[in-house]
Amino acid sequence: MRLDLEDKIVLVTGGSKGIGLACAKAFLAEGARVAICSRNQANIDAALAELPGALGFAADLSNADAAATLLAQVEAAFGPLDVLVNSAGAARRVAPDELTPARWRAALDAKFFSYINVIDPAVKTMAARGSGVIVNIIGSGGKVASATHIAGGAANAALMLATAGLATAYAPAGVRVVGINPGLTETGRVAEGLEATAKLSGISAEQALAESVAAIRMGRMARPDEIADMAVFLASSRASYVSGAIITMDGLQTPLI
Repeated sequence: MRLDLEDKIVLVTGGSKGIGLACAKAFLAEGARVAICSRNQANIDAALAELPGALGFAADLSNADAAATLLAQVEAAFGPLDVLVNSAGAARRVAPDELTPARWRAALDAKFFSYINVIDPAVKTMAARGSGVIVNIIGSGGKVASATHIAGGAANAALMLATAGLATAYAPAGVRVVGINPGLTETGRVAEGLEATAKLSGISAEQALAESVAAIRMGRMARPDEIADMAVFLASSRASYVSGAIITMDGLQTPLI
């Protein structure tokens, strides 16, 4: 299937690890020109060794000025941005008793604003040019409440509303905005979350993993490349009539409509 992504300019935030890295690899395989970002330069350097031809930039996207600078750097290096894939940031999972107003704010900074700070200038620039696609990797925790993911889940829910709202606002300008809600995926971030679940439940991390996988009707966690395949498709011309949609990919852990 031709996806018509050759020479498209793509920025993947959080592109040095996990789902973000898998997305960067998938876009490169389609012939796109790819830039990634991460807060950690060492992580960027390690990722670029697996991403021939890609560029990497260090940026703390919870800071709006840093996000704007990142977009300017990418466009200076490659040209106008065609596709933005947001996969940066995740709120720490903590027990409910450990939540404080500061931790609520930190969760929003880590997940919601690390996306919005890039989306806001990018969507406006795309609209001015009359084209562009934004793919937000969000998370099923915004639909299914978890005792260890209350603040982060709230940030995810806000991102889902923002995705649908921005898609509605900018559809007349030729910009599509879509979301993907991965469930448990084979990443270091999910492993950290399972440790928090194990602590709250008073069980081992191994038992928490086994119980979580047992609840997935497809019998396993997702691979990062499976999420990336969906991101690439949604960014392509083959998905030209898809906008405002939030696609759940959790292996039927929680069947939702």
